[in-house]
Amino acid sequence: MKKGYSMLAGVFTCCFFIAGCSTSPTGRSQLKLYSNSQISQQGTLAFTQIKEKQKVSTSGKYNRYVQCVSTAITKHAPKKVFGGKWEVVVFDSKQVNAFALPGGKIGVYTGLLNVAKNQDQLAAVIGHEVGHVIAEHGNERMSNSALVGVGLQVADTALKSQDVKQSKVIMSALGVGSQVAVTLPFSRIQETEADQIGLELMAKAGFNPKQSVELWKNMQKASNGEKPFELLSTHPAPQTRISDLNKHMASAIAVQAKASDKPSCRI
Repeated sequence: MKKGYSMLAGVFTCCFFIAGCSTSPTGRSQLKLYSNSQISQQGTLAFTQIKEKQKVSTSGKYNRYVQCVSTAITKHAPKKVFGGKWEVVVFDSKQVNAFALPGGKIGVYTGLLNVAKNQDQLAAVIGHEVGHVIAEHGNERMSNSALVGVGLQVADTALKSQDVKQSKVIMSALGVGSQVAVTLPFSRIQETEADQIGLELMAKAGFNPKQSVELWKNMQKASNGEKPFELLSTHPAPQTRISDLNKHMASAIAVQAKASDKPSCRI
């Protein structure tokens, strides 16, 4: 049994060692196995599929408003992330959600506009989503998933080759462990990182960074207290998110004070 556990430990030690081959905008170690062109192609394909399945809003006022905020934000995204004109689509749905994809794609659901009460709060959401793209979190998630999958296969093979008793039980536990100990916390780290990048991005664009905190207060109210335990959630709890945002607020306010842009986006 000890040999089996040693092999498992070795597999995941190698995984985490390999994961330090790249660095995020905040200085965090990342694993990125795919090229930018591959990830952009995947983002474009996913966006096309979403547009085919989701109802696109034809509201002129919603589209102008979301486009205005998105343009102000993406203007300050590094050109190496995407050098063209970002495609922005508003989806007619009650979902309180938005997303950005590699390849210059942004989607906003009309339900979000009931919670993000002004241009600054909407900018906080879009800045956060574009932050995911800037930090190449899509590449990182795909790479991490591939690595965990390979690790599980290698571990399974090692256990069987050593005729370890109860290998199925161990593999089952390892699968759960990889989900709770790797995948979910990994996503929370990415969310926090995207918040930090998005806060600076919205400040550079001239939006009020303090409104990012008000946004999450609104989100908390809108959820009616229905929030899973943070340990098993891919997103930080609203209070944790607010606390983390406040840690970077002073520097974001200083950035906004120097911003030459003064957005004026209204529905």
